[in-house]
Order: sequence, then C-alpha cells, then structure tokens
Amino acid sequence: MALDAVTIAAGASAASGFLGFKGNQAAAKAARQTAEYNAKVAENEAILLERAKVDEQERLRKTSKRLAGTQRVTTAASGIEMSGNPLQALADTFFNTEMDALRIQYASEIEQTGKLAEAALTRASGAARSAALRTASYQSLLEGGGQAATLII
Repeated sequence: MALDAVTIAAGASAASGFLGFKGNQAAAKAARQTAEYNAKVAENEAILLERAKVDEQERLRKTSKRLAGTQRVTTAASGIEMSGNPLQALADTFFNTEMDALRIQYASEIEQTGKLAEAALTRASGAARSAALRTASYQSLLEGGGQAATLII
C-alpha cells in the first residue's frame, strides 16, 4: 500500500511539472502574440501620423494660396504693379510656406521614427518575456521530474 501512495505522489509531481510546462509554454506564446499585436498597433499609429501630417501640409498650402491671392488682389486694387516690396512680400509668403511645410515633414519623420522604434522595442520586449517563460516551462518540467524521481527512489 505504501508503494501505491509513493507511485501516486510521484505521478502527481510529474503531472504537476508537465502542467507547469504547458502553462508556461502557453504564456510564452501569448507574450509573443501580445507583443506582435502591440507592435502592429504602433506601426499603424506611425502611418496615421504620416497621413495627419500630409493633411496638415495640404491645409498649410491652401491657406498660403489664399493669402497670396489676397496679397495679389490687394496690390492690384491699389493700382501698384507687382514689383518691389509687394513682390517681395509675395515671395516671402511662398518661401515661408515651403519652410513651414519642411518643418511639418521633419516633425512627421520624427514621430514616425518614434513609433517604429516603439514597435521594435515592443517586439524585443515580447521576445525576452517569451524566452523567460519558455525557460520557466523547462524548469517546471525538470522540477516535476526531479520530484517524481526522488519519490520513487
């Protein structure tokens, strides 16, 4: 009868180790999948940021065209030819618009780079968590087998 109790305890230890192994393997897979999902979200946010900056540039250019048009109309209405200071003001409008558009593009690239770096970091973090959980799963399996062997011997 004592042998049966030892066999049952050894079997329970082995089963416990196996269940710990399976649980940690599942957790490792979930960590990897969660990291991949979060990385994809960050990559999609980078795309949305890019689109928002393109829209911002378009709004800037439309506003600038309206301003340039107003400058031309005002100059023409005053009877002055488009030369000298009025022409310089119009040129400044165009050049400032282009400088602002370049600043928007630069800010967009910085934001996108940040999101892509976030995605890469999320993947790396998920891979590290997954590896740690896989290692823990093997540890559970070995501990359960070790306990079972100790009980049998």
